[in-house]
Amino acid sequence: MLTHAIRFSAHGGPEVLRWETVELPDPGPGELRIRHQAIGVNFIDTYHRTGLYPVALPSGLGQEGAGVVEAVGPRVTEFRPGDRVAYCGGALSPVGAYSEVRNFPAERAVRLPDDISFETAAAVMLKGLTAQCLVRRTHRVQPGDTVLIHAAAGGVGLLLVQWAKQLGATVIATAGNDEKAELVRAHGADHVIVYTRENFTERTRALTNGRGVDVVYDSVGRATFLGSLDSLRPLGLMVSFGNASGKVEPFDIGLLAQKGSLFLTRPTLFTYIARREDLLAMAEELFAAIRQGWLDVKIGQRFPLSQAAEAHRALESRRTIGATLLLP
Repeated sequence: MLTHAIRFSAHGGPEVLRWETVELPDPGPGELRIRHQAIGVNFIDTYHRTGLYPVALPSGLGQEGAGVVEAVGPRVTEFRPGDRVAYCGGALSPVGAYSEVRNFPAERAVRLPDDISFETAAAVMLKGLTAQCLVRRTHRVQPGDTVLIHAAAGGVGLLLVQWAKQLGATVIATAGNDEKAELVRAHGADHVIVYTRENFTERTRALTNGRGVDVVYDSVGRATFLGSLDSLRPLGLMVSFGNASGKVEPFDIGLLAQKGSLFLTRPTLFTYIARREDLLAMAEELFAAIRQGWLDVKIGQRFPLSQAAEAHRALESRRTIGATLLLP
């Protein structure tokens, strides 16, 4: 069948993204054919586009979507046509969510409960599962913890703020301007630092009476890395899970000793969801958190699928709030 998708043949800026007509074969063994109702846009998509995380070219783009199963391939027993499904891709499945219809491995999809909308699912599968693994597995947030969350007005950041607060943490968050700071505060942060006019390390130290925080969740990368280390208490944990400002430069690991025998991890969601049973359990906990009102999934921007390049420009210029969706 013929369908439309965003494709690119060279790494570069948003201008390399093209709206193309593509031939989609029947789903193969173990595959579903999914007609998207909503598609999530994530910073990792820009890394694939620029070549920071290389993909074989030419390529599709996108790792997160929700829609309806149109057909199933051989050996698929868990799903049938008409099922509502959602997914986030990764190392175990190909990119290509920026499409009207696609084939996708059934073992990487989850059944979407009737009370979770397609838009919510597309906004929360990758970002929400990332938040789940960060606060429930990478560091299991406990009552009494104090956490620092960077880029707290972003898609993952807003979810982290809410989930950490529900788990009993004191939440210190950073944001780029007053509008974003107000949004973060409204979603439960105890303290919000506008990093464009305050030194977040100094302010964090002041807010913790010089102690430092138990854990930093840092998706910004190069611009905040050393300051984040300086915001930790002795034996604190630095969770570096993104590169919005660029890759962290190589450093002498002796710094971790000098700054208080710190712990450092660079997690990726796809390690945590590699086993299907973990994927299903984490998705179930995520949907339950939404259902219980723990998480308000903020969708700040919606773009037509054909305007994916404009969505990337908005994301990279930090003009976005919450999640960004593409709609076929």
